[in-house]
Amino acid sequence: MLFRMNDPFNLLDPDFLQQANAMRVVARRVAPAGRWAEHRSRDRGQGMEFRDYRPYSPGDELKSIDWNVYRRLGRFVVRLFEEMEDLPIYLMPDLSKSMWHDEPPRAVTAMKVAIAFASIGLDQHDRVGVLPFGEDLDSSIRPTSGRGRLSLIADSLSRAGERARDLPTGTDLATALSKLRGLRMREGLLVIISDFFDPQGIEVMTTELKRTRHRPLLVVVGRGEDREPSLQGDIRVRDCETGDMQDVSVTSSVMQEYRKAYDEHFGKLQEFARSRQGNLLFLDHEGDVMKQLSQLFEGGSYVA
Repeated sequence: MLFRMNDPFNLLDPDFLQQANAMRVVARRVAPAGRWAEHRSRDRGQGMEFRDYRPYSPGDELKSIDWNVYRRLGRFVVRLFEEMEDLPIYLMPDLSKSMWHDEPPRAVTAMKVAIAFASIGLDQHDRVGVLPFGEDLDSSIRPTSGRGRLSLIADSLSRAGERARDLPTGTDLATALSKLRGLRMREGLLVIISDFFDPQGIEVMTTELKRTRHRPLLVVVGRGEDREPSLQGDIRVRDCETGDMQDVSVTSSVMQEYRKAYDEHFGKLQEFARSRQGNLLFLDHEGDVMKQLSQLFEGGSYVA
């Protein structure tokens, strides 16, 4: 049983976590120099599964030489085995001002998605880091491993959520990603959970996304009205990020242009994710979070 610490957002719901732990993240390949876990590494070392041969080089251990090949061919070759290592999972839930606008808040859904992936990663011996962001990146929840660490991650994330709720900030994904890059963490799976509405626009976001070295999974937390708002006539709208007000006459042509801009915005995010062999998932924060996440886990596994 999980030890419940500060959990105002009910991140450690037992039924939710039980569903999460039935899923697995499977890496095609992981970067070398990690810890033992369940994923095949790009490294070749002294693992359990034989993969290949290569010519002997001075400095190689004598025990790695295949003497049967030497007796048959008169050549020194060493055996290479596949290493099983961990997949670093970096979780970036958006806790900026726009994520607290709805009721229930989208930020809570973002935190639940983060906890689901944290639970999956820790359960399969992966190292998990949680990096909430708004105008900046909070790197205080450092990457950790061990099945018993989930409660501590949930507690730290809840505290970050409470701070963000009480003192909401704007969104600056580009700055957060730049700071993430500066941390020089081992290549892994980067899960960004956000509404992806940033005052700087899509081009700034995608430019910085392309500079990351991690494989992306973009989880868009939204609702149907984001694309099809029930607005008409002369209205005054307020930017939930900046608080700026603007008068708008909502006509059919205005709505058509809005939907076009909306589709182009998320089309560019989708294009980026595919270019990196990643994924983009639209998640309705008013729906069943785990049921929607399961769309990623075909046969119970997500291939990163």
